[in-house]
Amino acid sequence: MAAAAATIRCAVPAAERRSFWAGTPEIYFSKAIDNSRLVKVEDPRRNREMKQFGTALAVLFLLVFTYAWQHFKAIEYGYQIESAKRELAGMTEMNRALRLEDASLRDPERIDLLARRMGLVPPEPGQVIHMEVTGSDTQGPVMASNAPVIVIPGQ
Repeated sequence: MAAAAATIRCAVPAAERRSFWAGTPEIYFSKAIDNSRLVKVEDPRRNREMKQFGTALAVLFLLVFTYAWQHFKAIEYGYQIESAKRELAGMTEMNRALRLEDASLRDPERIDLLARRMGLVPPEPGQVIHMEVTGSDTQGPVMASNAPVIVIPGQ
């Protein structure tokens, strides 16, 4: 024991040494412990608590995951709705432009001007034949008609 106390005293520098009775010196002994023959005794109460804790943790994870999934899906659907609104606005504008172009192309004055440039002339009296339409037939589509056909001989 005296040798151990001497090694402790020598390990401490002289400036830090205190009086011999300043306290109990700490001495550590190493001891090899062999636990290979020990058998673990399972505690059923601890196992039940761990299963309950695992189940509660799994349920909490599922709830958080479901909330996050719904949240991200709502954001994704919001982006899809905004994209569809932009597409609808673009198509509405294109429809308006096409209707305007259609109206300008159907303008009778424009058609008359183009026809005159091509050398066409207004029809002579008797060249235009108006088809007679009865009032009851205008309500729905006509599949077939037994009206006589008038043939105009070429000039």
